[in-house]
Amino acid sequence: MLVFEPFYTDGLAQISYLIGDSKAAVAAVIDPRRDIDIYLQMAKARGLRIAYAIETHIHADFVSGAQALAKRTGAQIIGGRADNYEFELRQVSGGETIELGQATLQVMHTPGHTPEHISLQLFDAQQGDQPIALFTGDTLFNLDVGRPDLLGEGSERKLAGALYHTLFDHYLPLGDRIEIYPCHGAGSACGKSIGDRRHSTLGSERLFNPALREQRSEDAFIDWLLADMPEPPRHYARLKQLNVRSAVQMEGASLPPPLAPSEFETLAARGMQVVDVRSILAFGGGHVPGAINIALRNEFVNWAGWMLDDARPILLVGESADDVHQAVTQLYRIGLDDIRGYLRNGMTDWQNAALPLNRLQEWTVHELNARREAPDVQVLDVRSPQEVAAGRVPGARHIFVAHLADRLNELDPDKTTATYCGSGYRASIAASILKKAGFRDVANVPGSWMAWKAANLPVQEG
Repeated sequence: MLVFEPFYTDGLAQISYLIGDSKAAVAAVIDPRRDIDIYLQMAKARGLRIAYAIETHIHADFVSGAQALAKRTGAQIIGGRADNYEFELRQVSGGETIELGQATLQVMHTPGHTPEHISLQLFDAQQGDQPIALFTGDTLFNLDVGRPDLLGEGSERKLAGALYHTLFDHYLPLGDRIEIYPCHGAGSACGKSIGDRRHSTLGSERLFNPALREQRSEDAFIDWLLADMPEPPRHYARLKQLNVRSAVQMEGASLPPPLAPSEFETLAARGMQVVDVRSILAFGGGHVPGAINIALRNEFVNWAGWMLDDARPILLVGESADDVHQAVTQLYRIGLDDIRGYLRNGMTDWQNAALPLNRLQEWTVHELNARREAPDVQVLDVRSPQEVAAGRVPGARHIFVAHLADRLNELDPDKTTATYCGSGYRASIAASILKKAGFRDVANVPGSWMAWKAANLPVQEG
C-alpha cells in the first residue's frame, strides 16, 4: 500500500514528504529538514525503512537533513547533478527511477530555480501506468514559481529561461489532473508571492497561476518574472554554501543553559548578540540594553536569518524555557547553532537584580499622525521597497530594516524616531537596532501600516 506523508514546518513554510510502500517496508524522504526525528518516528510507526534521502535541489532557506538521515538510517542521498557537492551522493539525471515497492519515483531534470534542480513523478502500480503526482521542489508552487535569482552572478536571465522551458515543455504536457506537491507554502521567500494551498494540480495552476495562465514568449516571461523581484534574504547565500559541504552532525537542537542575570550581563558585554524573542509590546516595556527584538512568531526564523551574524554567539531572552527552546529549534534549522545560554526566568530575574532597563515608546497610529510633522520627530518606514511604492506615511523616510544598521548615519540620533512597517513586527526590530545604537528616543508603532490604513489616515503615494 502506498504511504504518503507530508510534513509542514512552521516559520520556514517548508514541506517535506515521506513516500513509500507498506508491503515492501521501504520509503524515501524528499527534501528533509535538519531536525529529522519526525521522519524517524513516522517510519517506525508505519514499519518502514528509510532507504533514500532525496534533495530536489541545493536549498538556500534551511539546512538540509539529508546527511543526518543518511548517517542515522544508512539511506542513500540522491540529488541532481552539480560539481560543488563535497559529500557522497547519487547524482541523477532525467529518466532515472527510484523503486519503492509498488511506488516509483521518476526523475525529471527541471532547471530554473537552480541549475541542478530535479522534480519527481510519482507512479503507483495500483493506479495505472501514468504518473499521479509531481514533487516540484522550488520550481512550481500554488499561484507562484520559484525565483531564479538566488545564485546571482548574472545567471538570472539564463535560469529564468530554463524555468520557462521546465514549466511549458516538461510540466504542462503531463496533463491537468496531475497533483503537484511543492517544497514550500505561503510565507517562504523562495517565490515572490506563494499561495495559501500546500498542494494543487497542474490544471488549477494553469488557470490561476499568473506564470502559467498568460500566454507569453520566453523573453516576455523572463522580463515579467524578474520585474520587481524582492531582495533575497541575507542568509540564503550562506545556506547555499552550507548545504553542499560535508556536515558536522549535531544531535538536534537542545536547550542552552539558563544564566543568572550577572552571568548574562557579563557575556553580553563581551559582544555576544542578545536576541529578545518576546512580543513587541513586552519588549517595549523593558528589555536588556543592547538586545534586538525578533518576536517568536511565524516570521521569526526568516528575520533571524536576515538580522543575526552567524559568526557571533547568541544569548536569548524569552518569556519561558519553552519559548527559548522553540527559538533554538528555529535557529537550528537555519544553521545558527552557537547559542551560549538564555536569561533565567526572563526579565523577572533581571529587574529583581536591579540591572538597567531600556524602553521603547509605543505610539498608536493616531499619535503618529498627530506628531509626524513636529520638528523633533523623524518617521522611519522600514518596509521593503515594493511595499513602500504602494504608499507611505506622508513625510516618512525609508530604510529597509535589513539595511538599517549600515545606514544609521542618515538619521538624527537626537530626534524622536518613530518606526513603522506592515504590522509593527519589523518596526520593533528596527526600533531595537536604533536603541542599541544610542538613539535618544525611539517609538515603535504597533499595527503600523495595517492600522494606518484601517484608520483612513493620509497616504503619500510612491
